Amino acid sequence: MHRVEGKYWVSPSNYHEEITSTYQFPEKIEILDSTLRDGEQQPNIIYTLEDKIRIAKQLDKIGVDRLEAGTPAASKEDEEAIRSICNLGLNAKVFAFVRNVVSDIELAKDCGVYGVLAEVPGSNHLLKQGMRWTVDKAVAAAVKSTKRAHELGLYVTFFPADGSRADLDFLLHTLEAIIEGGGHVDSIALVDTFGAFSPEGAAFTVRKLVEKFHRPVEAHFHEDFGLSVATTIAALKAGASVAHVTVNGTGERAGNCPIEPLVLSLECLYGQKTNVKTELLLETSKLVEELSGHKVPLTKAIIGAEIFGWETGMPTGLWKNCKDEDPLVMLPYLWSMTGQREPLISLGKKSGKANIQIWLEKLGKEMDDEKMDALLGEIKQRSIDKKRVLQEDEFLSLLEKYQ
Repeated sequence: MHRVEGKYWVSPSNYHEEITSTYQFPEKIEILDSTLRDGEQQPNIIYTLEDKIRIAKQLDKIGVDRLEAGTPAASKEDEEAIRSICNLGLNAKVFAFVRNVVSDIELAKDCGVYGVLAEVPGSNHLLKQGMRWTVDKAVAAAVKSTKRAHELGLYVTFFPADGSRADLDFLLHTLEAIIEGGGHVDSIALVDTFGAFSPEGAAFTVRKLVEKFHRPVEAHFHEDFGLSVATTIAALKAGASVAHVTVNGTGERAGNCPIEPLVLSLECLYGQKTNVKTELLLETSKLVEELSGHKVPLTKAIIGAEIFGWETGMPTGLWKNCKDEDPLVMLPYLWSMTGQREPLISLGKKSGKANIQIWLEKLGKEMDDEKMDALLGEIKQRSIDKKRVLQEDEFLSLLEKYQ
């Protein structure tokens, strides 16, 4: 439905049968959060053991299905954190990120994880020029390590890095060689390491992987072109069943697919629910902002501190007229869906009399139109002089002249 009372109101075109009939969403969309692994790979983000435990508990609280707790072979600190998270008794399934190396697999198992994301370069150029490995060596390593993971009872998500830029035949043949060679792969991650997918390219590749291997496909997409939410949704529409995300989109370079716009877009624009409690998104964002030291832009979609409100007179007037009767006339979704505050009206250069009226109502005061016109002129000039909106004490100071 394009409108759900008390929640959201989006375009009816989104739900036209001509559009929805093309979707191949899975019965259940799972969310894997990688804030503690891929998110921490962003330069200058370092989480302590206590930080990781707090974040893990919060991610479990909001309902992520899977939690990628880190790379145990990276450091003793990471190993200790993964062990501690595994002992928390979370509802989310805990995964570790590993190389296709048997010792990594065994260490992950010893930490107590449910499963592993087993990485090896998935493109010929990254194997040859980056890793300096042959394809045969990569296949042999993957077969040996994933087979060992299966023996240990671990769920294995095979993670071919840079798979999005691989020649498709190369990617398919390499995966086939690993599976037919005795490797154990429960699911395949389609990895857009450099954010190089278009939505159409992502959907096309997902369909090819599903058709050939009849295994779950997971979407791990980066944000280099600002399209990770769009490409992840395209992958899910084509049949992928797991979306990899991070809180606030943290991660290397431009970051990872952010959980906040992804889950809200799925629910409001596509009618696809996840287990994530959207009303806790802002709370979760603020925790990660605090612990990471990575500030969220004020106007960032879903979680920005200033996305609900107006300074300009025209929309403020519209809001004043409809807010009590039907706030969705002026909003695509209600602030309560994500834990935000209700819209805040500012006073500044672009304001109109409706802005003043709302401020006066809040203060329990009244004013005639003639005085309000004069006051508005002073507000605009003060705002221009200061190059910002006015604070309440500044408004009260101007207001004294008209009482």
